[in-house]
Amino acid sequence: MHIANNPDDPLQLLMGLEVSAVSFARGYVELQFDGPVLRSLSDPSGVYGGREWRFPAPGSLDLMRCYIDKTVDGYELVPDRILALHFGEHRFVIPMDPESSGGPEAAHMVGVDESGQVSVRGGMWIW
Repeated sequence: MHIANNPDDPLQLLMGLEVSAVSFARGYVELQFDGPVLRSLSDPSGVYGGREWRFPAPGSLDLMRCYIDKTVDGYELVPDRILALHFGEHRFVIPMDPESSGGPEAAHMVGVDESGQVSVRGGMWIW
């Protein structure tokens, strides 16, 4: 587990940011943060309002949209296991084990450039 106050950790960039959008595309789910974008290439899961969900099970899309306007207040990163974002009592989990990811990467995050636009010039991190 990485401590959220490590300034060298890319997930630190998400601390205090609100989710501005949850997007569903063929092959991935992404959380947008009015800047950085975190893409889950593995099927995410989580807990929202005490209800567990697992994408793409029925009801999971409705619960994932509830993360919009929620603020990241913590995270954990356990290599080859999980990347999880915390939003108070809510949690969004990206499985990172090889069986779940189905390929060499389970997630990636794209930062923002000097103009505030999403761009690999602002950094790109792959897990």
